[in-house]
Amino acid sequence: MKEEKVIIPLDVAPAMREVYAANYRKITQGTGRLMLFAGDQKAEHLNDDFFGAGVAPDDANPEHLFRIASKARIGVFASQMGLIARYGMDYPNVPYLVKMNSKSNVIKTSQRDPQSVQWQTMEQLARFREGSGLNILGVGFTIYPGSEFESEAYGEVSRLVFDAHQQGLVTVVWAYPRGKGIANELDPHLVAGVAGMAATLGTDFVKVNFPELKNGATAAVFQEAVQAAGRTKVICAGGKEAPAAEFLSLLHDQIHLGGAAGNATGRNIHMRPLDEAVSFCNAISAVTLEDASVADALKLYHK
Repeated sequence: MKEEKVIIPLDVAPAMREVYAANYRKITQGTGRLMLFAGDQKAEHLNDDFFGAGVAPDDANPEHLFRIASKARIGVFASQMGLIARYGMDYPNVPYLVKMNSKSNVIKTSQRDPQSVQWQTMEQLARFREGSGLNILGVGFTIYPGSEFESEAYGEVSRLVFDAHQQGLVTVVWAYPRGKGIANELDPHLVAGVAGMAATLGTDFVKVNFPELKNGATAAVFQEAVQAAGRTKVICAGGKEAPAAEFLSLLHDQIHLGGAAGNATGRNIHMRPLDEAVSFCNAISAVTLEDASVADALKLYHK
C-alpha cells in the first residue's frame, strides 16, 4: 500500500510534532490503517475470555498476550499499565498502547448505566514511559455514549487526548453506545453518531462495534460512520470468536465496502494456542495492512 501522509493535529505540542508523526507511522506501519491487538479484557471481561470451554490452555496465563504481541505482526498492543509493568521487561520491543480506563462486566446495565474512570494520570504515564524505556506509542480510553455518566467521560477523555497529543502520543477511543436509554447499540445510524462524537473529542482513532446488518444490508452501511468521523479514523472491534474464514471475510468487507481503517481484535486472537494465535494475527494484518485477499490471508493462517 502507498504510504499515507500523516495529518498532525494542532493540539500536538510543536516540539513533539515529529515524535507524533513517527508514532503514528509506527502503529499504522505507514498505511494509515491500524491493526490493534487488544489485551485489555483481563479487566473488562474478567476471566471469561481466558479460561473454560473453547479457550486454549495457553490463555490462562496473562503472559500469553505478550508472547503473541512479540511474535506476530501488529500495529500496537493495548493493555493496562499494570500488566505492561509486570511483563514489559521481557518484551521490550513490543509496540504498546496503554489503556487508561477499564471496568469489569460484573455490574450489568440493568443495574446501573456503565461508568469507567481513568486509572492513572498522564503525568504518571510520562514517568512510566521514561523509567521503563518501553516503546509506548499511544493511549486508549473507553466511553459509553448514552450512559447517564457520559458527560463526565467526555470531559475526562477530551483532557486525556489533549495531554496525550502534547506528549506526541496517538489516541484511540473505544466508543460503545450503552445505557438504559439505548434500544439497539448496533444500530448503524447510532454507531455513526458515536463515531462522530469521538471526532469531537479529538481522538486519532475510534473503535466501534460493527453495526447490525438487516434487510439485506451490506458492510457499505458502515460508510455513514466513516464519513461522520471525518479525519478521525474508524476501526472495528473484533467481537466474539469466529471461524477464521468468516472473520477475515467480514474484515475484508469492513475495509473495502465500509471504509474502515482497520480493526481492534482481542478474543479472536488470544483464545487460540500460541502458534495459531500468531498465524491468525498475521492473517488479520495481511488483510488490514497489505490489502491481501481473504484467500491469501487464509494461506498465512494455515501455515
